[in-house]
Amino acid sequence: MEKFMKKFLRSSIITSTVLILLGFLLIFQSETTIMMISYVIGGVLVAIGVLALIRYVRAGESPALRNELDIVYGTVTIIFGIIIIKNYQIIASIIPAVIGIAIIISSAGKLNYAFQLKTEENRMWKTTMILSIISTIFGVFLLFNPFKAAMGIMKIIGVFIIIYAILDLISTIAIKSNVSRIQKAVEETITDAEIVSENDSKEEKKKTHKSKKRKTKDKE
Repeated sequence: MEKFMKKFLRSSIITSTVLILLGFLLIFQSETTIMMISYVIGGVLVAIGVLALIRYVRAGESPALRNELDIVYGTVTIIFGIIIIKNYQIIASIIPAVIGIAIIISSAGKLNYAFQLKTEENRMWKTTMILSIISTIFGVFLLFNPFKAAMGIMKIIGVFIIIYAILDLISTIAIKSNVSRIQKAVEETITDAEIVSENDSKEEKKKTHKSKKRKTKDKE
């Protein structure tokens, strides 16, 4: 549990930092940033397509190794990659939705943890829940971005991303400060339960032993 939470929190901090950087790039270098992202995604798709074609050619005449779908898959992937490179506006319309989905998923995890904090009667649960709800609203806005056609809106999206990332960092730090305490409380609860169970078992054995003694006396 504790190791999982540490990995989750570390990942959350890294993600928030990357999003802050992306937000500033979208604010001050919107078009350049979108073009670079398009080149990277398009380049990866072209490379995947080329590898598929190479795999098809290397297979030669061997029916066991040759996959006829490689040539179709490779060609389509290359074309799609070139289209993305040439038309970076496509990426401009996709990025908000992708980031929105990522934010909603992350916020859902933080919201779940807020309920855990509430169960532990930790006063930070309200703050964590409020920040998670606000973050979810940002994610929904990005997912259903009503300004997809305007490149200038990327600056506003950059601001939204930065605000979300800061809120997420605050929420993560709040959760991180309580992980050890919650884990300790859980371990103490488990230990207490084991002690109670052990005591109950001993009492049951004593009662059984006494009952056997009585039955023996009655027979005599």
